[in-house]
Amino acid sequence: MKRILIVEDDLSMAELVRDYLAIHNYEPHIETSGDRGLKQALEGKFDLVLLDLMLPGIDGFEICRRLRSELDIPILMVSSKKEDIDKIRGLGLGADDYVVKPFSPSELVARVNAHLARYDRLSGGGQKREEIRIRGLLIDKASRRVYVNDKEVAFTTKEFDLLAYLASHPNRVFSKEQLYEQIWGMDSLGDLPTVTVHIRKIREKIELDSSRSQYIDTIWGAGYRFQV
Repeated sequence: MKRILIVEDDLSMAELVRDYLAIHNYEPHIETSGDRGLKQALEGKFDLVLLDLMLPGIDGFEICRRLRSELDIPILMVSSKKEDIDKIRGLGLGADDYVVKPFSPSELVARVNAHLARYDRLSGGGQKREEIRIRGLLIDKASRRVYVNDKEVAFTTKEFDLLAYLASHPNRVFSKEQLYEQIWGMDSLGDLPTVTVHIRKIREKIELDSSRSQYIDTIWGAGYRFQV
């Protein structure tokens, strides 16, 4: 049974989400403060974290930043903040998704299902070692590690998934919609700026010169292409 940590200071909302997750055979746990939420997330061996932004103590942005430095499990931010700048900041810190309140509990469960399914599929053990080597870039799909000029670079779950997918289909152009559906798996719930933010973060990590892309091209009006 997958363990899910709900970090939410609105207890009535947290309990509603907990009940929906329990119905779908998850093991949910609630923390109502940022400090305890961070401690539990780091020590509790959870499979996914649902993280509110406005919390007493440490806010959700800081919790996400700290978790990403140590864990690669899916992190879904849940917030009443609707501004793009908050979404961009959250995704830039390593969140895998951003859900705006008020939301449908069924939609939230669907997102949880999709993120956990993809995480399990893409991080499962016992797979044949697969590597993609292109110039100074090495993508080890089995161990989910990325090396740039022989130096390992840390990637979030979705950053790695997106890079590995593009690199596995070289010279092919994918629209934002196609990439969102493939990596996040929820085309009808898609938030396309998520793709743009993740592409930017990937470029910052693998490109030697951000003004001259040697790996990921933007094809204006069409999408993105991994060039070899």
